[in-house]
Amino acid sequence: MKRNDILNLAASYGLQLGDDIFFNEMGIDFKVAFATDIDGNKWVLRIPRRENLAGQIEQEKNILNLAKKHLSISVPNWKIVSPKLVAYPLLENKPVITFNPETHEITWNIDQKDTSIVSSLAKVLVELHQIPVREAVSIGVKLLTPQMVRQEVLSNIESVKREIGISAELETRWRRWLDADSLWPNFSTFIHGDLYAGHILADKNGEVSGIIDWSEGQVSDPSVDFSGHIAVFGEQSLRDLIFWYKKFGGKVWDNIFEHSVERHSASPLNYAIFAIKTNMNEHINAAKGQLGLL
Repeated sequence: MKRNDILNLAASYGLQLGDDIFFNEMGIDFKVAFATDIDGNKWVLRIPRRENLAGQIEQEKNILNLAKKHLSISVPNWKIVSPKLVAYPLLENKPVITFNPETHEITWNIDQKDTSIVSSLAKVLVELHQIPVREAVSIGVKLLTPQMVRQEVLSNIESVKREIGISAELETRWRRWLDADSLWPNFSTFIHGDLYAGHILADKNGEVSGIIDWSEGQVSDPSVDFSGHIAVFGEQSLRDLIFWYKKFGGKVWDNIFEHSVERHSASPLNYAIFAIKTNMNEHINAAKGQLGLL
């Protein structure tokens, strides 16, 4: 879809845009554009790449409404919602990190050494994980009990081993993690499902102001929302995050840190499932590298 096509599409929904449109091509399901309307207001546009995304769009809209109701921070406020276009006003502040898809360069939008974001994020995680499970289930989100979570991981291991392959070292580690009953929580909570620094908005002082990209919102293992923290901030920062999370009233278990570390180690598994779904060579090859096959 070209620039003029997007201008015309937005106009058909009553959104009059100027010519300055910046595209982000990284998304598989959606083409994303950042634009400014004729009154100077900045917008985010998500254009579905396929025609069968109407159900996914409706589900994310419901998740956003749920999050908006319970969180003290901002989430996208969809003003246009249709199978052809989703659009919402750009939220205040930038993501903690941004990624250049062409140069692969990471830009920090906060002071990388400032640890104040950890306690701020912990407060938000407590709010997020305390969203009532019954209310979340009532809007049709995916529900996984603790046993179902482990079964899903096992199923993913077997699928990826069959379709792509897994190094013996990684497979052994992941199966040992799966079998270690003491590591796993005996409860599920509502989670964001894809929480990492690129989806967390914060001001220059590291105060979390918003979270974006809620398509993976579900009831599942709360460690999913902790594991993405390690990749950017490291293990000590994860320990600090868990400390503040517990201090603010978050529900923890004895081995939450060790479990979150192991879950992070399995991130190549999630990427491989994504690669299989998209069936794109660039993702398949990248997954092989992460799986220790290259």
